[in-house]
Amino acid sequence: MPGNPLRWDNRRYRTTNVNGAEAMKKRTWIGLAAAVVVLGAAVFWGYRKWGGRSGSARDEALSLMPTEASAVIFADFGELRQAPFVAHLFAWAPKPQADADYAQFVTETGFEYERNLDRIAIAVEKRGENSTLFAILDGKFDRQKISAYVLKDGSAVNTDGREIFSVPVSGTAKNISFAFLKNDRIALTNDSNLAVFLDAKKRSEDVSEWRARFERLAGSPAFAVIRQDAALGAALAAQAPGGLRSPQLSTLLDQLQWITLAGKPENDRLRIVAEGECTAESTARQLVDVLNGVVILAEGGLNDAKTRQQLDPAMREAYLELLKSADVSKLDRGNTKSVRLVFEITPGFLEAARKAPPVMPDSAPSKPLPGRARAPRKGHT
Repeated sequence: MPGNPLRWDNRRYRTTNVNGAEAMKKRTWIGLAAAVVVLGAAVFWGYRKWGGRSGSARDEALSLMPTEASAVIFADFGELRQAPFVAHLFAWAPKPQADADYAQFVTETGFEYERNLDRIAIAVEKRGENSTLFAILDGKFDRQKISAYVLKDGSAVNTDGREIFSVPVSGTAKNISFAFLKNDRIALTNDSNLAVFLDAKKRSEDVSEWRARFERLAGSPAFAVIRQDAALGAALAAQAPGGLRSPQLSTLLDQLQWITLAGKPENDRLRIVAEGECTAESTARQLVDVLNGVVILAEGGLNDAKTRQQLDPAMREAYLELLKSADVSKLDRGNTKSVRLVFEITPGFLEAARKAPPVMPDSAPSKPLPGRARAPRKGHT
């Protein structure tokens, strides 16, 4: 017997109602899911685009360095001040004489670099025979006081919404230009046009090259990254003591594309890591042998009877301690080969250097550098 038409219609109505509600709920969830995906994509894109700029103050400062630089030097004074070794270093370093101009600057601005400068990044850019400096300084600045002090002898112009100050350098016809990027950050240069650095367009390939080295040195509060110009070898050869000068070492150093120097305080000592990058396996292998040879030669010179008579015993022991901490190794970084030299500077070395100039004696034997590599010491990476 067919069902009641009214009841059937009610069932159909309820079924249609339920199906419509489920469809609406489904469309709602799909809409919410789509919104989440779009929002997530936007966040990811924003992170990729601005992540480097909104990271740590260190990363932000380094990201402002010009990619055309031949060298970048960085120091985190906030971290270094906490290290016991740095206290030894300050005690060892000669105290500069009080400067009346600096004292006046401190009085009027309230800024004292020994306490108020947190970090600094400096780029050196070669332009022919001259070098241009660009620096980012982070610290505790009284913007109003510093601006008032500078305007006594300097000037200020507004360029693209940015106030750029110009200050004459005492005794010269040159000026230093600087601007506050934030209340706690100053950009400074000895170039006539600060905006050239602040508004420079950078190729992504160049940015990546510098960033890779900066990230590799992330654990060091002080470092230098040098992009080679085939002049370092000759410069070092000219400064090296006569017994340790090596044309072979100079030639190998000139073949390096990048050189990094990093210092990291570890309790009462400073660990120095120097690393050179090249593209040829043979160059890296030869450099390891030559550096090991230099260390062996230096140790032999310090143990020479004539050197024992000429060199202060404490200074000699300090040098031997430094040489014994030295470790030379080769690293494969894929497209580049790296040679790493690690050594430690101790309070004993600083104390000995206070009494006698830290110069290796020229009495070291002047003979060909040994061609064999020393076995790596344990504990060095």
